[in-house]
Amino acid sequence: MKKLAYTFLVVFCFAITLTGCREESTGDKVEDAVEDVADDIEDAVD
Repeated sequence: MKKLAYTFLVVFCFAITLTGCREESTGDKVEDAVEDVADDIEDAVD
């Protein structure tokens, strides 16, 4: 019974870690893309 509980705990922690890392990297990519578009628009206006 304890092994089963530890297995679920490890799997849960692993899933949370992977999900957290993915969200940050995707957010960083989106932020960089928005900044690039803003810079391009600013250059076009000048």
